[in-house]
Amino acid sequence: MKTIHSAAYALLRRHGMTTIFGNPGSNELPFLKSFPEDFQYVLGLHEGAVVGMADGYALASGKPAFVNLHAAAGTGNGMGALTNSWYSHSPLVITAGQQVRPMIGVEAMLANVDATQLPKPLVKWSYEPANAQDVPRALSQAIHYANTTPKAPVYLSIPYDDWDQPSGPGVEHLIERDVQTAGTPDARQLQVLVQQVQDARNPVLVLGPDVDATLSNDHAVDLADKLRMPVWIAPSASRCPFPTRHPSFRGVLPAAIAGISKTLQGHDLIIVVGAPVFRYHQFAPGDYLPVGAQLLHITSDPLEATRAPMGHALVGDIRETLRVLAEEVVQQSRPYPEALAAPECVTDEPHHLHPETLFDVLDAVAPHDAIYVKESTSTTTAFWQRMNLRHPGSYYFPAAGGLGFGLPAAVGVQLAQPQRRVVALIGDGSANYGITALWTAAQYRVPVVFIILKNGTYGALRWFAGVLKAEDSPGLDVPGLDFCAIAKGYGVKAVHTDTRDSFEAALRTALDANEPTVIEVPTLTIQPH
Repeated sequence: MKTIHSAAYALLRRHGMTTIFGNPGSNELPFLKSFPEDFQYVLGLHEGAVVGMADGYALASGKPAFVNLHAAAGTGNGMGALTNSWYSHSPLVITAGQQVRPMIGVEAMLANVDATQLPKPLVKWSYEPANAQDVPRALSQAIHYANTTPKAPVYLSIPYDDWDQPSGPGVEHLIERDVQTAGTPDARQLQVLVQQVQDARNPVLVLGPDVDATLSNDHAVDLADKLRMPVWIAPSASRCPFPTRHPSFRGVLPAAIAGISKTLQGHDLIIVVGAPVFRYHQFAPGDYLPVGAQLLHITSDPLEATRAPMGHALVGDIRETLRVLAEEVVQQSRPYPEALAAPECVTDEPHHLHPETLFDVLDAVAPHDAIYVKESTSTTTAFWQRMNLRHPGSYYFPAAGGLGFGLPAAVGVQLAQPQRRVVALIGDGSANYGITALWTAAQYRVPVVFIILKNGTYGALRWFAGVLKAEDSPGLDVPGLDFCAIAKGYGVKAVHTDTRDSFEAALRTALDANEPTVIEVPTLTIQPH
């Protein structure tokens, strides 16, 4: 480790971060030169796709992902995707090349002016080392801090003349470092927690993405089984923390103040685990809680705990807290909630399928441990109603609603989970935000099945236009798109299907293939809620 360059790669190797997602510019080349043979560089053709792929990789692996962007321009291109990473607690270590140190102050071309401010507030730490010898320490801090609860993206701006500089003393200690977190309720807190739960007459459990991220799904099931209580998924669900065919499963809460209060009416205790309280969307004012209800919030994120407008919060390790709580509460004798009724069958129209049809076919044909990356926002309710999701890490959705997540994230998820099949469900409006990810999938032979639901409009936006009485707004439709032609141009096999049978046949073929496939399906527009 004689140089900053060699020390940096030694650090990345030590933490298993040998996959680098990037789109290089001149400022990044000194870092990428002499690229080690045991590393993989995954090239994205746009920085939004780069961040999206890294986001999917980090979410699916549970480990930090390394991103290399080009100065301020590349960072700016990735900011839209970074909104999803921030709200999904993705541990991304984002680096950007900076101009050489003597040229920053005069704002030479490609200088990242006030670099540490640029990615805020979408990172929990942003830093530019004061000198070259501080780069390894800063990189070590970035890796550990990104992966420390609550996980989140971090950002480093590194002048490109630093890489050839000699490393200072003590670098070997950075290689050996390990940082861990712990946090289980103490005896008093646990006693209060258990008593509060057991005293509840009619409790309800609301689970968020961090339950799935911490692989706490089994403890959530144990708790629901013991208390025989209904289970809802927190609004704007970006992951699936609970099996959707369990008798306690109720669905996803609406993202509205009045809607949540109405849905949870009659419950005297609302236990929210691993989710903000709450991620609202459309403005529907009302009481935050039903009359007579108390809210208990279990989270690993102090910011989420403190900004909540109601309830009592406990900040700690989600998995351990859920485990201990499930073990300590007394088994209840009341019956399970009545299981949700099976959704009604639908009848397709000539040359256009209902989204429900696609989900029914997927549920029947795809492997039971398939992973779904979804960015067809208007079909979300139908998806939750019809899909049997029962394994941890089976569902990913843009946590901030930022379009451009689905296509690249699916590539990243598949790279992180090569033993499972990844199916991306993308709306035709959403697809164009991250369409360049198809090239990456083709070049690296990432066998994602991309299903494009083509209804010629921004479905969720059209629904909102009705809600806001703005139906005459321009820009709601996206006609004239040929995704088969686009996919083939990027080197991806593509097929157009417009019947249930042809879709099922195409899906089976795609699942058997060892390469990416795009399936374009004309679909009917349905209500998102």
